Formats: sequence, structure tokens, C-alpha cells
Amino acid sequence: MQAQMLAPAAVLVLWSLIMLVWTGATRFPAMAKLGANIKTAPPGGRGQNLDGVLPDSVQWKSHNHSHLMEQPTIFYPTVVIIALMGPNAGTIAIAWAYVGLRILHSLWQATVNTIPVRFTLFLLSTICLILLAIHAFELTALAKGVAA
Repeated sequence: MQAQMLAPAAVLVLWSLIMLVWTGATRFPAMAKLGANIKTAPPGGRGQNLDGVLPDSVQWKSHNHSHLMEQPTIFYPTVVIIALMGPNAGTIAIAWAYVGLRILHSLWQATVNTIPVRFTLFLLSTICLILLAIHAFELTALAKGVAA
């Protein structure tokens, strides 16, 4: 069951890399269209500097990739804790729900990006993460005899 608990994390890692490739695949052509060249970019430039320069729809992919480097960093160790302590079918389902919601969030943000839907997907995924974190805490507290 440990591998089943770790599988959602592996999928989210792969999805994050897909978003990275999608970012480059849309950003570099948009930069070329504006006549920008990465070889002549000023020192210290960052992707954020392209906000307001490149079309918003191009930047949405990058924004989402950044988001995948934020909250999921809590998801990964939580999944590992649960995998080590003994997952159950419920926690595995919640982990998959988190990943599915994050992928839907990515697709929405990268293409349509209306805030109400995006926020709802984020909120639902956050609820999944909270449930996983509480379960991870319970497992570790029980193992130490802290909780009944």
C-alpha cells in the first residue's frame, strides 16, 4: 500500500514537469514574436519580469508552474509520512483527489483562468491537503502515544 500512497505524488511531479515544458513551449515563441532573445536578456531577469510584456495567456502557464512549486511542497512530505506510517484506502483516495484537483486547477489557470472556478479548485484541493496533514499528524502522534 505504500506504493499506492506514493503514486499520486509521482503523478504530480510529472504534471509539474509537463507544466514547465508547456511554459517554455508558449513563452519562447511569444518572446521571439516580440523580438526578444534569451541570449541578449539583461542579467538578473526573471520570468516575472515578462508580466505585462508577454500576453497574459502565455504567462498563465508560468504562474501555474510557480503555484505547483508552492503548496504541493507540503503535499509531498505529507504523503511520505502517511506512506511510512501506513496508508489506508481513504488517504490514498484523498491524495488522488488532491492531485486530480491540482491538475484541473492547472488546466483551468493555463487556459481559461477565471478566478471563481480557479479559487474553487484551489480550495477543494486545499481541503484534501488539510485532511491528509491531519491524518499524518494522527498517525505520528499515535505512534508516539501522544493521542488516544
